[in-house]
Amino acid sequence: MTIRQTTYRLLGVLVIIMAEVLTLTAQAQDRPRAERRRGQIQRTDSLAVSDSIQTANLNNLAKLNAAEIPTDSLTKALNRKVWIPNPTKATWLALVIPGGGQIYNRKYWKLPIFYGGFVGCTYALTWNNRMYKDYADAYKDAVNDKWDSSNITDLLPASYLNRTSHSQITDVLKRRKDMYRRYRDISIFAFIGVYALSIVDAYVDAELSNFDISPDLSMHIEPALLNAQPGKRGKQSVGLQCSITF
Repeated sequence: MTIRQTTYRLLGVLVIIMAEVLTLTAQAQDRPRAERRRGQIQRTDSLAVSDSIQTANLNNLAKLNAAEIPTDSLTKALNRKVWIPNPTKATWLALVIPGGGQIYNRKYWKLPIFYGGFVGCTYALTWNNRMYKDYADAYKDAVNDKWDSSNITDLLPASYLNRTSHSQITDVLKRRKDMYRRYRDISIFAFIGVYALSIVDAYVDAELSNFDISPDLSMHIEPALLNAQPGKRGKQSVGLQCSITF
């Protein structure tokens, strides 16, 4: 092989190597451009998606604003005043009128309870007072030896009067007279107790009408494991734990 041929071959190899280098360089330069184009496309797509979401939210907001909202019930609920009774007024009404404090506090369900107590005590007072008067009159006639008096014969049967001595009859009349007098006095105290209870209830109910009972005020009772006392050997025991939340 001559020197000229060798030179030509070396030049051909150099040309091929230069072409490969130029091709790799062009590819390396095209990669960042392609990545930048992809990033631009992705940003464009994300902006388009966000624009579509924002547009949908604005449309929904416009629909809600355009919809007719029934404000009458809301306005009435806001304008409705909360009833807060006055304790002093409730107490005076309960003093003047039996059950007046409960009516003022708008606790109508308590009226049957107190009125039932008033009616029961009044009936017991009337019955015991009438029986006391009858036996008191009969006892007075027995002490004055008026055994044929209607006050005695109306209360005791004739068979009992014929077979019982006058002293025993007088003692029976005296004991029943004292018994019904005691029952009459108890009925009076019971009536006063019901009346006083209605006054106290009216005052307390009005005083605590604006007392806020929050859901945070609670007490929980739950099972718990109790550790053994220090210095003593033993296993854990099961017990109850009470927690109060303020």
